Amino acid sequence: MSPSPNGPSAAPPARGHDFRSVAPVLALCWLAVFFDGMDVNIYGAVMPHLLDDPGLGLTESAAGSIGSWTTAGMLVGALAAGNVTDWLGRRPVLVWSIVLFSAGSALCALAPTAEVFGGGRFLAGLGLGGLMPTCLAMVAEFAPPRRAALAMGLLMTSYHAGGMAATGLGLALGPLDPQHGWRWVFWAGALPAVVAVPLLLRYLPESPGVLLAQGRRAEADALADRYGMARPAAAEAPEGGAKGRLAAVAALFRGELRWATPLFWAAAFCGLLLVYSVSTWLPQLMRASGYGTTSSVAFLMVINAGGIVGMLIAGRTADRFGAVRVAAIWFVLTAAGTLLLTFPLPLAVAYVVVFLTGIWLFSALTMVYAASDATYGPSERAAGLGWITGVGRSGAIVGPWLGGVVLAGGSAGWGFLTFALAGAVGALAIALVPAVRRLGRAPAAREPAPADNPA
Repeated sequence: MSPSPNGPSAAPPARGHDFRSVAPVLALCWLAVFFDGMDVNIYGAVMPHLLDDPGLGLTESAAGSIGSWTTAGMLVGALAAGNVTDWLGRRPVLVWSIVLFSAGSALCALAPTAEVFGGGRFLAGLGLGGLMPTCLAMVAEFAPPRRAALAMGLLMTSYHAGGMAATGLGLALGPLDPQHGWRWVFWAGALPAVVAVPLLLRYLPESPGVLLAQGRRAEADALADRYGMARPAAAEAPEGGAKGRLAAVAALFRGELRWATPLFWAAAFCGLLLVYSVSTWLPQLMRASGYGTTSSVAFLMVINAGGIVGMLIAGRTADRFGAVRVAAIWFVLTAAGTLLLTFPLPLAVAYVVVFLTGIWLFSALTMVYAASDATYGPSERAAGLGWITGVGRSGAIVGPWLGGVVLAGGSAGWGFLTFALAGAVGALAIALVPAVRRLGRAPAAREPAPADNPA
């Protein structure tokens, strides 16, 4: 069944369904995504030190390829999580995701060669890829009605807080030992398995919809009542088993979703290309533009600070004006900001431009996710988000590799122009979603019934 134009239909929520009632879920997912953001940004934060370590033998071109291996792992992890989380449960998928990326970070800290280091980043990518769509699906399900965009924005502030923490670790630990200080930063990336996993196992609830799909109706209703949510209806529960997984994917291409789904994929491709290109290469791009090493790494902290502010602005704005509209405008503003960075700017002005670009860049992608929540029905939400983040990871694979190629050619300006083009294409893709949804609706739904036709 296709969702209505105004979002998926559901029974009225129970009284008291507000942010206070779902704060524990949001807080635990916030912690998980904080460590996700820290792990993703660690690579970019220590990149200058990695390249300066002769024992590791890492070149700029190889560093770009390893960044792509990381995001290849994310692609696999996101697609797998999106297809099994409705079947096995949100909580076990989230816990195993954290265990995987913590183990990958530990392997990087021990790596004797660039090849082993790349293997650690791929392993970390598997876990990172599974974590994000699972947390997004959890928060979207538990969020109060018509406040999903704000809830996702609040969740994603943690990604940038984690990115700032990674940058701080890189600035503090990297210079202590030019050849080996970066290893301590990756050891910090192994902490989530010790800190977050026990908390998630103890306090994170399972999805009521998943509990219902597993035949645990009493538990599903009790959990929904506890968090002030509407009790899940049978039509909203995902179908179990392999047949159910295939049906969930097929539903993404029926009716009004037929063309909307590929456009979501294209927008996510552009958004993730921007996010992971910037997270990996911004310090090196700024250093190639003539800024000092310390200032270049600090730009990564500044853009993540902008990302936190942007999430709060975008979430509230999207709840009022629509996530599709906000995502499109934010992509355009991202393109404008990255174009400005192609010009030589005084250091203070460059910091301001990078901060403002961070406001738009990261939240544009989050608003793509929020728009998908308003498009897919409850039984399609996890699969839809999993495939959007999974297919979008191909942009995250291309981005770090492309950044390495551009820098190897000695041109930082072309890197920023590439970012601007990605922003423009992302804006066009997400802006077309409402139009293709209208075209995809059945003729009977678009045309008035004969009895209502004055003719």
